[in-house]
Amino acid sequence: MRGEYESISTVERWNSLLFPLILSVVDYLAVVCGVGMAYGLRKYILPGALDSFHINSLYIVVVLPLVFLLFLHINFSYERNAPYWVIGKRVFIATLYSLIMAVFLMYFTHVAEDVSRLFVVLAWVLSYICIVSFRFVTESILSAYNWLYEPVLILGAGKTSEALIKVIEGDSGYRYKIIGFLEDTKEVAPSLAKYPILGGFKDAQQVIKKTGVKTVLISAPGLGPKALTNLINRVEPLVKSVSFVPDFMGAPVGNLQIQGLLEARMMVVQSKNNLARWYNRWAKRIFDLVVALLSLVIIIPVCIVIGAIIYKTDPGPIFFAHKRIGKNGKEFPCYKFRSMVVNSQEMLEKYLEENPEAREEWESDFKLKNDPRVTKIGAFLRRTSLDELPQIFNVIKGEMSFVGPRPIIQAEVEKYGEYFHDFCMVTPGITGLWQVSGRSDTTYEERVSMDSWYVHNWSVWMDVVYLIKTVKVVLKKEGAY
Repeated sequence: MRGEYESISTVERWNSLLFPLILSVVDYLAVVCGVGMAYGLRKYILPGALDSFHINSLYIVVVLPLVFLLFLHINFSYERNAPYWVIGKRVFIATLYSLIMAVFLMYFTHVAEDVSRLFVVLAWVLSYICIVSFRFVTESILSAYNWLYEPVLILGAGKTSEALIKVIEGDSGYRYKIIGFLEDTKEVAPSLAKYPILGGFKDAQQVIKKTGVKTVLISAPGLGPKALTNLINRVEPLVKSVSFVPDFMGAPVGNLQIQGLLEARMMVVQSKNNLARWYNRWAKRIFDLVVALLSLVIIIPVCIVIGAIIYKTDPGPIFFAHKRIGKNGKEFPCYKFRSMVVNSQEMLEKYLEENPEAREEWESDFKLKNDPRVTKIGAFLRRTSLDELPQIFNVIKGEMSFVGPRPIIQAEVEKYGEYFHDFCMVTPGITGLWQVSGRSDTTYEERVSMDSWYVHNWSVWMDVVYLIKTVKVVLKKEGAY
């Protein structure tokens, strides 16, 4: 073998039970806190407080938390190794079902003299916020002390594993402790050099027995079907779970359903196109309108201040409407705060003529990292993405969405090639997958493939996740220019 390995400790063997047990206790406290705050707000603080509204404390401290814990368990929200946004979605659905059940219980058992609809909504929202917040704090503490991670052996140490490890390390939903890799070739991805190579695929059974690891992840999509099946069959009897990365790179995997055909010893994989369903398109539109209208209260005052600064520092138009390609290939005016000098087009042509390297960069990405046309206030607006605030009016008009493919100009259509059809299926977005994956530091080809992937994998929850991630990226000022 090419590396040393350690046996799994006794504590690590019990991690699969300890982690959900701790989260259950945390969730109990979170629900009591959330429901308690909702009750206090509705009865004593909010306008129209109801003197007749009363719930027995036993119901708040025992019955409701047990209902929540039941649905949280049923909805698989205690899995240790799933993307954090997936767990967040499961918790969201579980809290919704829990409150529906709670309303029935309160009504039929006459626990509450007057079931307040506002209390129900508050209890749902505050319970969800408390559960997510309490879990985040708990998991941050566990991560800080490196507690309750699940030991995992990974078979394959190539580029696929490199991408896989990047996701695992960047998403707190994955609580894997990587004990090492098995790899048949000498070509190990550079970023994986910090982990031990414990042998080749032929050593899988021996390594599993020696280490006591109970979770195996096969990340070698280049293996043929027979070799992969043989490897799974050899490993599975020795562990609790085996996962594998199939050769589906780039395929629409966001909405997959897998059905096993036992008699034929095969599986059928179904991919759903959510945007092909009219009610999903309406859900996306309603989501955009609700978020946009709620945001106007904050955005309009900010826009007034920014507009005044732009006019004072560089007199001229405050807004800039650039022709972009939207849904069905139709052009629309994409609104932005003006971040360039007034004669920007003439300056660009002259600059590109005098700088061949800049022309090559422009023709490749339609962007310049050091754009001489950008004003001082414009540079700040771009770094913070505040120049895109006026696009909220494009969202209200239905020309754009909060999340979607980036709006492109006519000259970029040719570069999209076969992916242009995917682009035309939805309205372009203020933010999207490429913005939360490096923004301007990603290559043009990567942005195109990300836009296509988003269209084929869309869900409302994905839009929520990307909006949250966009805020994080903007605050860190990652890849913006």
